[in-house]
Amino acid sequence: MIERHRVTTAFELPGHRIERSFGVARGIVVRSRSIVGSLGASLQTIFGGNISLYTSLCERTRQDAYERMLAQAADLGANSIIGMRYDATEIARGITEVLCYGTAVHATVLD
Repeated sequence: MIERHRVTTAFELPGHRIERSFGVARGIVVRSRSIVGSLGASLQTIFGGNISLYTSLCERTRQDAYERMLAQAADLGANSIIGMRYDATEIARGITEVLCYGTAVHATVLD
């Protein structure tokens, strides 16, 4: 598995030389809200502020997409990811796709 300090949103990895690019690695997750979760979140909106049920769902979804991206990059032979990004799209009412992607690379430490 790729170590977390080898993933960056930058297009270079400080202290490392990019030796090889394997192309885009991605992790995609499609989630929907449950009826129970939607009801709980609706109650939270009455009082305003952070809607913790949705925050928790979003965090889990992003984490799952991130982990899938790391796995795909490792399967390609990469040891690092540069240019990592997230994207989200509502596919249908209550159904959201979260995509985590970046360039899978093999990087070596500079001498």
